[in-house]
Amino acid sequence: MNFPLFIAKRYLVSKKKLNIINFISVISVSGVAVGTMALIVVLSVFNGFDSIIKSFFNAFDPDIKISLVKGKVFNPNSSNFDKVKKLKGVLVFSEILEEKAIFEYGDKKHIGEIKGVSENYHKLNGIDTLINDGKFILRDKNENFAVIGNGVAHILSISINRLRPIKIWSVIRGKKLTFDTERAFNKSYIFPSGTFAFFGDDYDNKYIITPLKFAQNLMKYKNKVSSIEIKLSNDFDKSNIQSEIKQILGSKYNVKNRYEQHELLFKIMKSEKWAIFLILSFILTIASFNIVSSLTMLIIDKKDDIITLKNLGANNSTIKKIFLFEGWLISVLGAMFGLILGGFISWVQQEYKVIKISGAFIIDAYPVSINYLDFIYTFLTVVLIGFLASWIPIRYISKKTFS
Repeated sequence: MNFPLFIAKRYLVSKKKLNIINFISVISVSGVAVGTMALIVVLSVFNGFDSIIKSFFNAFDPDIKISLVKGKVFNPNSSNFDKVKKLKGVLVFSEILEEKAIFEYGDKKHIGEIKGVSENYHKLNGIDTLINDGKFILRDKNENFAVIGNGVAHILSISINRLRPIKIWSVIRGKKLTFDTERAFNKSYIFPSGTFAFFGDDYDNKYIITPLKFAQNLMKYKNKVSSIEIKLSNDFDKSNIQSEIKQILGSKYNVKNRYEQHELLFKIMKSEKWAIFLILSFILTIASFNIVSSLTMLIIDKKDDIITLKNLGANNSTIKKIFLFEGWLISVLGAMFGLILGGFISWVQQEYKVIKISGAFIIDAYPVSINYLDFIYTFLTVVLIGFLASWIPIRYISKKTFS
């Protein structure tokens, strides 16, 4: 066994002359353990919220979204789009037409967005699982229906009873806006069939989903769409399929995956996680200053041992390593206890939802997702902090003690 490590282990686990040194060593290990535990628990909760947000986006956003780089609408009836439909791994190819509109129900009005979708839209994502009132029906017995965001329904006080239709106003293209709404807007009527609840106001308070033909007729966009939404098979590499679609369609079209559709949001979330990691690492650094106190008092207590070891032939480098390993052992023990305790607390919350979220929210308990890479990064961070905390007293005191 390495001689400095052997002596360091003896100093850590054996009884010491001064009880205060033993007590400070326990405090040092406990401080590192608590800081490590807090880091793991907070990161796991953050991962949980991250997973919740991504899962909700999965229920509304497609794997791939195709739109024009310049311009608004295009005709999807071309050979290139036929090639995209036939690509291996493409499960659902849905045509979409989105446009700003005014919704009117009774004496209330609201500005939102109409989203016309093709008949296979419900196969594209989990939108039908978000229905909280009524049913997801867009077409029944040659009659059109709309599925509306829960926020829109609340603002307009819409009742899903098919007794009163929603009036939808869309600006006539090429016409100047005037106070004469009959001349400036196209209008149409559609009955609501259900409402969907989503976690974000950008969806809940914005969308009314209708059949594609209804939206095209309202906006006078014959056979035109604003985007193509695609669902991909999990059996194929989605990034490769995205690259193939880009090659087929060329630079005229944006081909975005689910991450790229909300690139700014996901970048902010990633930055927030790193910020949390750095803040908690700083707190952990402060907690690790107990190691400085513990080593300082241990060095003072072991002056006689140091002299004995030097008489037996140990040089200053060997003696420094003994106390450096002592600091490392405190850090490693604290890190191990903290990782185990943090992992256990995270697992309990993940499985049993012990800590609840007060107030109205989309979930009733704090979400937790355990990422094992967080354990590795945390352990390495604690060991590095422990090395720095151990080096401070050794480097300073050795000038006076080891000479």
